[in-house]
Amino acid sequence: MESTSADQSSADQERPPRDVDPREPLARLRNELKTGSDGLSAREAERRAAVYGRNEVRREHHGRLTRELARQLVHPLALLLWAAGALAVVAGTDVLAMAIVAVILLNAGLALLQERQAERAVEALAGYLPAHSRVVRDGREQTVEAAELVPGDLLLLEEGDKVPADARLVSGAVEVDLSMLTGESAPAERTAAEPVADLPTLREPNLVFSGTACTGGQATAIVFATGRHTELGRIAALSQRTRREESPLERQVKRVAWLIAAVAVGVGGAFLLVGTASGLPLRDALTFAIGLLVANVPEGLLPTITLALAMGVRILARQGAVVKRLSAVETLGSTHVICTDKTGTLTRNRMRLHTIWTPQSGELSGEGPTRSEDVLRLARSMAECTTVSRAQDGAFAGDPTETALVEGAARLGHEPHPDERDARRKALFRFDPRLRLMSVVSDTGAGLLLSVKGAPEAVLPRLTGRTDTETVRQAVEAMAGDGLRVLAVATRKIDRDEAPSRREDAERDLELLGLVGLYDPPRPEVSDAVLRCHRAGIRVHIVTGDNGTTAAAVAREIGIGERRLHVIADAEAVSEQQLDELLVSPGEVVFARASPETKLRVADALRAQRQVVAMTGDGVNDAPALHRAHIGVAMGRSGTDVAREAATMVLTDDNFATIVKAVESGRRVYDNVRKFILYIFAHAVPEVVPFLLYALSGGAVPLPLTVLQILAIDLGTETLPALALGREPAEPGLMTRPPRRPGRGSGVITRDMLIRAWAYLGLISAVLVLGAFFYVLWRAGWHPGAPTAEGSALHEAYLTATTATFAGIVMCQVGTAMAARTDRASLRAVGLTSNPLLLGGIAFELLFTAALIWAPPLQAIFNTAPLPWDVVVLLLVFPVLVWGADELRRAARRRRAAG
Repeated sequence: MESTSADQSSADQERPPRDVDPREPLARLRNELKTGSDGLSAREAERRAAVYGRNEVRREHHGRLTRELARQLVHPLALLLWAAGALAVVAGTDVLAMAIVAVILLNAGLALLQERQAERAVEALAGYLPAHSRVVRDGREQTVEAAELVPGDLLLLEEGDKVPADARLVSGAVEVDLSMLTGESAPAERTAAEPVADLPTLREPNLVFSGTACTGGQATAIVFATGRHTELGRIAALSQRTRREESPLERQVKRVAWLIAAVAVGVGGAFLLVGTASGLPLRDALTFAIGLLVANVPEGLLPTITLALAMGVRILARQGAVVKRLSAVETLGSTHVICTDKTGTLTRNRMRLHTIWTPQSGELSGEGPTRSEDVLRLARSMAECTTVSRAQDGAFAGDPTETALVEGAARLGHEPHPDERDARRKALFRFDPRLRLMSVVSDTGAGLLLSVKGAPEAVLPRLTGRTDTETVRQAVEAMAGDGLRVLAVATRKIDRDEAPSRREDAERDLELLGLVGLYDPPRPEVSDAVLRCHRAGIRVHIVTGDNGTTAAAVAREIGIGERRLHVIADAEAVSEQQLDELLVSPGEVVFARASPETKLRVADALRAQRQVVAMTGDGVNDAPALHRAHIGVAMGRSGTDVAREAATMVLTDDNFATIVKAVESGRRVYDNVRKFILYIFAHAVPEVVPFLLYALSGGAVPLPLTVLQILAIDLGTETLPALALGREPAEPGLMTRPPRRPGRGSGVITRDMLIRAWAYLGLISAVLVLGAFFYVLWRAGWHPGAPTAEGSALHEAYLTATTATFAGIVMCQVGTAMAARTDRASLRAVGLTSNPLLLGGIAFELLFTAALIWAPPLQAIFNTAPLPWDVVVLLLVFPVLVWGADELRRAARRRRAAG
């Protein structure tokens, strides 16, 4: 036993620490990880696997789906639907009860499908890891499963390999595609060099990261992080940790549900007390209390909201925006701020040469050929320093920037030939985002020539002392101020026997050939989209990795920052306090030289200010920011799988204007939800008032409506018009209103809505239907207290009167549906026939009502009777009266607003 404890203690001492600093001196890192030139032993690797677990991105379920299912089944509206189902059983309509249960389960199933979207982001991350890796263990090279890698393993990398874990290079050099982490398409060079102080981890020249791909070279690296401790694992953890928050609509619907429940229970309980006090038998009081509850429970509200949102999703998909969560459609309508990338979203991502500048000739157009030798030298070098190729159709293929350079060189008089260029090439130093340079060494026949291109601020310090750098900087600022992306092109002659093997030896003592101004024109529709955002009270910030001056010029060209524009040249250097002050201040902001972490910081700051934010992104490292924003917007064409899975909405055309269309659609959906809630609430009053009249009269006035007739209204005549209101076109002025703000008066149910529904439309409808009820009874000779039960002389008249009440509510529904189509504008402004679905729904409603009234089998079920022609004529006036009264109210409201 003591021996076992001692062995365990020894093993514990040999275990490497969970967190090591990969930037510390290599000897110390090797010592901490206890890794020599022979790598780990198989036994040690097995022990460490037990400590660190498998090298994989794991999904953490923790009963999420079960919780989501339970949450949906006890949602307030679901509880009301359960209650409605129970009441349907009490009323003897088992089929209706089963239909209501089916609606509950359908909505719960939709919620589970939405929750599944969150897990797919983590599954997409796991797809970036390779299946097998080559390592040195026990002093020999061997292939192991990537999931079995542990910290301290000696990893062998070469061109074509996926990096299976975070590692530090100990020998050799590789080119690595880091685009899935950094968003930069050009490969970065990684060598077994010393760390560079004050660099972000992803920029370190000697580190490679899990999930990236080697595009060239060979190297040996020591693994320092696996599984959830890697950069990829960190992103996955953030993606899983970010819980989906309820949308504003979901929160409002809960409040609606509790309000409805309170009203239903309160009115039912009050009726029970009043009816009993008025002398009704307890059994009758209980029966009609149940009827009153049924009248107040909107059985069709939850499915109507779900279907309205689903229709909004389908409309957005046709416009180029795929929304993965139904409630997100409404959240879009609440958007206060859009944070957008520049390249490809605001612009076309079609670079072209616009302007050139040379020390000899100054600034020239890049559109036509010239005989000037300095321009031809510039054209040759900028075409030489590329890696583009020709596609089968003869067009140039490759990085958009390099394609623009090659095409521009052809226009300047130098016809490029990629195959000949590659044959001349003796060395290639790919673009390094840390150095912001690329260079090539070519054999010109007369000797070796180095061609360099890169950011002006990176090239200028490497020039010989003869260059007038101040003049060059002024030219750079002038070109960037015109919205151009500026590159400097330089050269150096090299003796054949001095061909450099390292880029630091090559990229020095350069001669500047000139500056190149590339232009990525804004999309033509973006200016109008930005203008619509401003009219709608939405601010637009640009978060880009580009130069600040260039991004600011594009922003001004499309109208961003029209009143005031803040340009942050280095977004990474902004403190939290400065960020908060910027986002609170008036105007719009350009965050230049920004990283994906900047997006996350901006999203957090805006959320802290209670702003609803939409954030665009396309890289893997954008996933946390896309999760954190209320609406994460991924690019469908240029985005990574992880970004698309993490986002709430995917743009199939990568177009900013599509976001604005989605915002408009979200606002329209929210308005339409309010319209059909108004419609449903309004006819609850004429359903409830007859019961109250019966109770208050102590039974002297017979009950004007039956429970089955109420259910026929709530689940029969009401549903299609309510659904059609969910497809109502946008009301005039929709995108000139400011975004909704959290707080009083901004909810889906407001005081004005309740007054309009209950005290205006509902009260008018109640008066009209009771008028029809009493008209039929009085015409038959009825007086208060006269018997109307089965077998009495007035029973047939009573059946006709209740049928008139039922039909009267339906006809008032028609008027309410037309009135609910607009909140402010007149019906003439939106057009009587602009919603054909509503007209179809009304037609079905009338046919269904006619069937219940005149079809003998249905008469027996719903206790209806045929209506005489004079009652039919009376009822036909009801829709006009209800709609006309509300039209007068809206006209008066418009006059007050104008005054």
